[in-house]
Amino acid sequence: MDKLIIQGGGPLRGEVWISGSKNAALPILSATLLSEGLVTVANLPHLQDVTTTIELLGSLGVTVSIDEKMQLEVDNSTLQSRTAPYDLVKTMRASILVLGPLLARYGEANVSFPGGCAIGSRPVDLHLRGLEAMGATIEIEDGYIKARSDGRLVGCHILMDIVSVGATENLMMAAALAEGQTVIENAAREPEIVDLANCLNAWGADVQGAGSNRLVINGVESIEGGHFSVMPDRIETGTYLAAAVATRGRVKVTQTDPSSLEAVLLKLQETGAIITQGDDWIELDMKGKRPKAVSLRTAPYPAFPTDMQAQLTAINAVAEGTGVVVETIFENRLMQVQELNRMGAVISVEANTAVVTGVERLKAAPVMASDLRASAALVIAALVADGETVVDRIYHIDRGYECIEEKMHLLGARIKRVPG
Repeated sequence: MDKLIIQGGGPLRGEVWISGSKNAALPILSATLLSEGLVTVANLPHLQDVTTTIELLGSLGVTVSIDEKMQLEVDNSTLQSRTAPYDLVKTMRASILVLGPLLARYGEANVSFPGGCAIGSRPVDLHLRGLEAMGATIEIEDGYIKARSDGRLVGCHILMDIVSVGATENLMMAAALAEGQTVIENAAREPEIVDLANCLNAWGADVQGAGSNRLVINGVESIEGGHFSVMPDRIETGTYLAAAVATRGRVKVTQTDPSSLEAVLLKLQETGAIITQGDDWIELDMKGKRPKAVSLRTAPYPAFPTDMQAQLTAINAVAEGTGVVVETIFENRLMQVQELNRMGAVISVEANTAVVTGVERLKAAPVMASDLRASAALVIAALVADGETVVDRIYHIDRGYECIEEKMHLLGARIKRVPG
């Protein structure tokens, strides 16, 4: 099992490019199952979760190929199976996203209950209730969700009692091929939802209202396919900017979209960062100053994202003052605190709230990643710690950050990957 060895010290400085969004790529790859014609997907990040999703498509019999421009071409005409097997699904929660497309396109889907990061309960009830409202028959048997539809799914009115990104995506994809109109109320508003809607529409669907809490999907008889390029990863963008804040550095991120990061940029400005931006770049400069502590509360988009909470907690660990971090999305998403405290941070946790009292410097220690974003927080902490930090179980970080050691090295970090 690989580890990262990080020598703490100086500020990050330089320029780094941002990869395609993992959280947009996974539903878009699942959406390829809806198409009758060839589809091509560009700007895919080289990540374990993307590789797993491609393997999952292959396990269904789909023909998947990659050209010299690293564009993925998908041909569903060879599909043979409608079962997403446990061996693949257990490693990645986003595997549930093939449920809606398989059911809508082929009238049948068998998907093992998904796995992924151990950050708390993320029930799939919303997915299943929505599909049942569209006419599906669903049974849970031998650890599998077995869904059937007699003919096309039927459009309906769906009110989700909680905001769920995954359920919004799954139901949007299923509704794209349903008969009639589907309205989804209390839909998730994340930029990745907008990207999926734009993708579906580019391939021949009719999805309206993406980016608002009310989606209107007019079902079409078939989706012909076409080309789509995945949006930049806003969480990767925020992570490199957060690392610049913690290390008192100056970093420019390119090939990104500042409009998807407003809540994060506001919090980074509160730390004292000077931020400038253009259409596809953001530059952050701390002018060598220690960051000021910030308080935040995670909530569904457009509020502060749970996927950036751990990184801001790491900033607060070395900031001036005390910051209060409230996590409202996942009950176990403060697991990085124990490891940060091993490095000399002063953080107390009660229920879903962390109170972080900043210290001048952290101290190197062997630490272990517990989930994807916690691992990013530990890398940031290691960059501002005295001595050499070893971050173990970095397979978590490989699920969401493309070439993190190479990109950090470009910014002057002393970081290397070693076999476990």
